[in-house]
This record gives sequence, structure tokens and C-alpha cells, in this order.
Amino acid sequence: MPRRTIIAILATLFICSPACKPKYPKCDKDEHCKEAEFCVNGMCQQCRDTKDCKAGQVCKGGRCEAIAGYCATSDDCSDGKVCKNNRCVACASDADCGSGKCRNGRCLQPGQCTKDEDCPENHECQNGTCVAPPPPNNDNSAASCTPSPVYFGFDEFVLSSKATAALQEAAKCIKSVPNRTVRVEGHCDPRGTEEYNLALGDRRARSVVKYLRRLGVPSSRMRPVSKGKLDATGSSKASWAQDRKVLFIWE
Repeated sequence: MPRRTIIAILATLFICSPACKPKYPKCDKDEHCKEAEFCVNGMCQQCRDTKDCKAGQVCKGGRCEAIAGYCATSDDCSDGKVCKNNRCVACASDADCGSGKCRNGRCLQPGQCTKDEDCPENHECQNGTCVAPPPPNNDNSAASCTPSPVYFGFDEFVLSSKATAALQEAAKCIKSVPNRTVRVEGHCDPRGTEEYNLALGDRRARSVVKYLRRLGVPSSRMRPVSKGKLDATGSSKASWAQDRKVLFIWE
């Protein structure tokens, strides 16, 4: 066979038709890749650079990855932070919070609170939420007695023997006043974080409610509330002991 003919046959075997392309993910050009992919250094990938990615993403190693802490609006942020320059940061003033208030770097939206003063008039702050007062009681008669406060040791919510003795009298008092409910308020001394003390105050109030139920006081006549350290006034070991208590308030 003439040499020229052999060369022509070999050329035909090795020349690829227009439909021929490298096996994915290899490529020679963008058209060899899937939609929204690019051919970079002979391989298909999501991006060449960050401009090929969506807002809030960055191009790393040919893939679009989310930017940590990125935000478009404050709705994208958590823990009461606000969005500034596409980053979630602590608020600096009420102006950062729209209709809310800035408290210790967190935006409190209407209905959220850290203390009673953050709430509308006559509402109280319970576990970070403003709570409306209960409806007026139809029985306008004054209670004939008020249970005495119950006190707790440091970081304690378990009832002491002195506390259970006081609750024996409290149960008699509550049961002697029909058609009235009582707010059982758990209080703490000023030491510790606000969140921890709210939880501790709640445990104290519920511990008292549980014991009073055993003494025959219906749950429907008691409303446990945690005030945490909001009303604490102590400044020494002796005065702190007066802050660690459960109060009874007729409603």
C-alpha cells in the first residue's frame, strides 16, 4: 500500500468528529460541562472565581462555598444580632433594631424582654417574653391571708424542712380563700447570669407548686413565675439570703 494512503487512513482514525468530546468531568471548553459549570484547566467545576457564585458565597477550589456569618438583612442573623456590611454583628443602639430595642448588644423585638421595664405597662417579663396580666378576678373580696415567703440556700431549689413547714401553712391559707389564684414567684440573688437565674427561679417556683399540689392545692389556682434576679436588692451574704425566695401574690 502506498505510503500516502497509509497516512490518510491513520489521519482518519485519529481525527475526532465535531460531536466527540472528553469524558466528563474532563473538558476542553465550557460547552463540554454541565449547565452553570466552567471548564478550568481541563476539568469542569462550579466556578472560575467568586463572581461566578451567588451572593453570600465564595469560590474555593472550583466550588462555591457559603461565607461564614454572611447576611443580606438582619432577618438572616440570630441571637438578636443585626446585619451590617453583610455581617451579623451586635447592635450598638436602638436605631439598629428598627421597632425593637438594643439591650447588651442584642435586639429585642416587641414582646421580648430582659426585665419588666422592657414590656408594656402592667405586663411582666417572664423567661424573655412580655406576659400580659391575668384577667380581673370576678371575686373582688380581699384575701383573708397571704402565705409567707419560702427561702432557699445558695444555688438551691430543693425545699428545706423549714420551707416545707411554711408551705403547710401556705396550703391552709390558699385553700381557705376560694375562687382566687396565687402567683408563685421564684426569686434569686444578684449573682450569676440573667439566663441562669431565670431558670433557677423557675425551678424554685415549680418546686413549691409541686409540694403544694401534694398538700391538696389545685394546680389551676397557682401560676408559677420566674423573676430571676430582676428584683434582687442584696449586696452582702446576709442580704443575698433574703433574695433567694418564693413569694406568693394574690391575683
